[in-house]
Amino acid sequence: MKAKGFTHVSIGARDLEESTRFYKDFFGMEEVPAPDFSGPVRWLRVGDLQLHLFHDENPAPVGHHFALDVDDFEEVFRKAGETGARVKSGNYSTVRELPDGAVQMYLRDPSGNLVEVNWRDVGTLDLELIGEIRKIGGPPDAVLYINPEGEEE
Repeated sequence: MKAKGFTHVSIGARDLEESTRFYKDFFGMEEVPAPDFSGPVRWLRVGDLQLHLFHDENPAPVGHHFALDVDDFEEVFRKAGETGARVKSGNYSTVRELPDGAVQMYLRDPSGNLVEVNWRDVGTLDLELIGEIRKIGGPPDAVLYINPEGEEE
């Protein structure tokens, strides 16, 4: 037996309305019906997967995160700067280039959850807009985007 893939990621939200609005407005996620669990939840569609939000008053874990692939990294970068969502200091504050040329940056949602935003190719970005990108070392086969078995790029 082996796992075939992910179906969803579930994170806590202090204010379900505010967090739902953030993910819908910021990333264009679509709210989908959620079952009647013992506590309040909101489900959002992102591609073929879902983001599940559940009410939680506890602080978000500092380093736990999930990652999103976006259709316009530069627009997310701009919007994150305008709204103050981009992490401003510390380990997660830099835009990073991985050995395979993929790029990542980090945001915090209204509940403080860490969200990684990914882009496939640093060569397609406007470096005047993005500014300094920190190169992360590692072997060339340390790739962020893995093609499904048998699928060509």
